Amino acid sequence: MTPELHQKLTAWRRHLHAHPELSLHEKATAAFVQEKLTELGIPFEAGIGGHGGVATLKRGSAQGRVGLRADMDALPITEDTGLAYASTNPGVMHACGHDGHTASLLGAAALLVADTSWSGTVDFIFQPAEEGLGGARAMVGDGLFDRFPMTRVFGFHNWPGLAAGTIAVHDGVVMASGGRVSITIDGHAGHAGMPHLTRDPVMAAGHLIVALQSVVSRSIDPLDTAVLSLCTLEGGTARNQIAGRVTIGGTLRYHRDAVKDVILARIKEICAGIATTFGVKVTPEIVMGVGVVVNTPDEAGLARLAAEKVQTEVRRDLAPSMAGEDFAFYLKQCPGAFAWIGNGELRDGAELHGPRYDFNDAIFPVASSWMAEVAKAALKSN
Repeated sequence: MTPELHQKLTAWRRHLHAHPELSLHEKATAAFVQEKLTELGIPFEAGIGGHGGVATLKRGSAQGRVGLRADMDALPITEDTGLAYASTNPGVMHACGHDGHTASLLGAAALLVADTSWSGTVDFIFQPAEEGLGGARAMVGDGLFDRFPMTRVFGFHNWPGLAAGTIAVHDGVVMASGGRVSITIDGHAGHAGMPHLTRDPVMAAGHLIVALQSVVSRSIDPLDTAVLSLCTLEGGTARNQIAGRVTIGGTLRYHRDAVKDVILARIKEICAGIATTFGVKVTPEIVMGVGVVVNTPDEAGLARLAAEKVQTEVRRDLAPSMAGEDFAFYLKQCPGAFAWIGNGELRDGAELHGPRYDFNDAIFPVASSWMAEVAKAALKSN
């Protein structure tokens, strides 16, 4: 990567950082990407799965085809960085680095345009709505793999706390699957001084929370990995009234579907038991989200090979994360690998989804070069 390209990617990334858009609203971001693709001379198709787009670059006569993916959406977080290029959209922030992912993929496209050593087809996937709103699912549903019949797909996420520019490639599981948990407890409201005339959903909620926290510690094999976190509790409007309804919200995460089945069964059993014990109605609703991100063996090997060509440190010893990533939907369709690229020192408040987070522009030479190299390695292996 030339200093000129690095400087250009930094400027592009900072523009995107200053103008973040929420999931399903990435219209200006998509237009910016399309403008840069046009400057690079790469044709694209827009409006795939919402504001998603796919650019396609062909060279030579080889039949191989590989996909590279970046996500474009931001988060409903108020930025607290004080940066000159901080968000100009109140309450919206690129707190996960998708601005950097998008710019990195544009950088990979620029590198491959200038590189005459490869032959085949590369599809550059610019995805909307990764933050829990189904962007990957929508693109797949809109015929991504039928319209662009790639046989392998690769992507990465920046990783605060991992040394800047280090590339981590897992064998097998990379990131967790999960679901959103909503539990409604309906009781009978009444005067706080006459509790015997009520059926108290607040007390039932307290016992339910304690009981549900036993699921992972007592129903899941200690050698497995699972999380059940209850994060919201809403109910009541007056200090002297026992409420009629309480709602609990949270998330569950796991690395194996068999673990998910146990968790779901235990949630339903415990909710039924609490309902009987306290004379209330307990209604659990679990909406499953993305699947487990699992690297396929050959593609993990190609990802490491590409990292070695970039001449950066390669790690394969990191534990999987309990965070989720909808790249899992692509891996259900075709083989691929998802890497982590170190963003540098982890500072308080600057973790992923933190108000002081910022993508590290210094890693562009590694990130863009790795994406270009993994595409070439995959095409060559075909």
